[in-house]
Amino acid sequence: MTTSEAGDREPGAGGDDYHPDPHRWRALWVTLVAGFMSLLDVTIVAVALPTIQNDLHASPAQVQWVVSGYSLTFALALVTAGRLGDALDRRRIFLLALCGFVVFSAACGAAPTIMLLVVARLAQGLAAGFMAPQNSALIQQLFRGAERGRAFGYFGATVGISSASGPVIGGTILALAGDEAGWRWVFYVNVPIGILAVLLGRRLLPRTRRSGRGHVDVPGVLLLGLGVFAFMYPLVQAESGGLSRLWWMFPVGALVLTLFVRRQRRLVARGAQPLLDPRLFTTVRGYAVGAGVGTLYFLGFSGVWLVFALFYQHGLDFSPLRSGLAVTPFALGSAGAAVVSGRLVDRFGRLLTVWGLAGVLVGLGSTALLLRFAPLDIAPWIAAPALFIGGVGGGFVVSPNITMTLRDVPVRMAGAAGGALQTGQRLGAAVGTAALPGLFYLVLGTTDDYRVALGIALGAALTTMLTSLALATSDWWRDRRSRAPHRKCPDEVANSPVHARQN
Repeated sequence: MTTSEAGDREPGAGGDDYHPDPHRWRALWVTLVAGFMSLLDVTIVAVALPTIQNDLHASPAQVQWVVSGYSLTFALALVTAGRLGDALDRRRIFLLALCGFVVFSAACGAAPTIMLLVVARLAQGLAAGFMAPQNSALIQQLFRGAERGRAFGYFGATVGISSASGPVIGGTILALAGDEAGWRWVFYVNVPIGILAVLLGRRLLPRTRRSGRGHVDVPGVLLLGLGVFAFMYPLVQAESGGLSRLWWMFPVGALVLTLFVRRQRRLVARGAQPLLDPRLFTTVRGYAVGAGVGTLYFLGFSGVWLVFALFYQHGLDFSPLRSGLAVTPFALGSAGAAVVSGRLVDRFGRLLTVWGLAGVLVGLGSTALLLRFAPLDIAPWIAAPALFIGGVGGGFVVSPNITMTLRDVPVRMAGAAGGALQTGQRLGAAVGTAALPGLFYLVLGTTDDYRVALGIALGAALTTMLTSLALATSDWWRDRRSRAPHRKCPDEVANSPVHARQN
């Protein structure tokens, strides 16, 4: 059986006709490399913003769009891209998006003006958003059982490393390439890696085209896009007063998303194919809780790195590279723990997420206290072990939560489910990256004390993670008490042999 033929045989809910693809592990690494690039570009550019601003003579508001514009279009594409992958061909969507990402990365590096750079970043974020949901969907398609947990472990490690290592990789590139044009290599580095990933992907990734499922709910796409845009746009404009000027977009976004949900329910009632099946949240065991845990975690987690960068670079006068190295222990701990957690998730389940969130709280809480009260000349050094503990905890959050959230999702819905999960994470990250630096600057303007500002900002991040811990603990405890069998989507139950015999 060829790779393509194996991919075309879509497993049923029970996985009885699952045939392992002989190329599945090599295919996984192709998707992980591409996913690493797309997630890394959320944070790697942040350290280059001062250089970009000077070189292109940009205003602060313009240069902010280099970061926030990417996050905006990334989030807008996720659910629609996931549904297109489910309906058409995940391999085709992934490879086309990866080609676009490479082209637009080169365009970013070559941009002669700030406006062209912003346009290229918007397009690059859109391509990244089309790639991202195919990653988790391909894992569900290619792997089963304990292997799926291991695969999601590597995926979780990729998410953790890319999120935490952006500052140090960006700082290293700037140090090697020089200040004048070094920022361009932050984008150019994606080109050779992306081309290699395209060539390998064409050879290794399975096809997933299926007849009769090509319909995409275009009105739903428009409603969801408008709703997500209404929530994201004020956040990406936060530094230029967007929250005070554009607050009215939040209730508008809530209204539009309510209309979107009502439309999806009507489509399901008529037996039509929705963009995002509401039954994911009501009948697929663990999906709603996992999406909530992930959103709350990323709300606190994502903004932490900008706050650390502000503290180290402005408060302690660190270079971008040294600032990135100061938070590297978190990335190292997260990477190692994510790989290990993928092998343990089948045994411990949601409890791993509970342990992980507790570890993040202990690690980052200890880091905040050490940086607040220890002598400044040694504080970054003695905070490193605490950051490592927090990283280990983070590694036990992302990968197990993804696995527990998506493990009971039917493969036919894997792309849309992964897209919705990542949309929540992107929204949480957008709120965190806007709110935590804003709080940092607010406290700094009042006290003129970087250590106090850091402590309060980290305290706010830990509060959201504590809420995530409470949600995960509640789900684990309910799971432990009920010991209930996994629930399935209503259409799968109706089509099961047992149900057919009963009727």
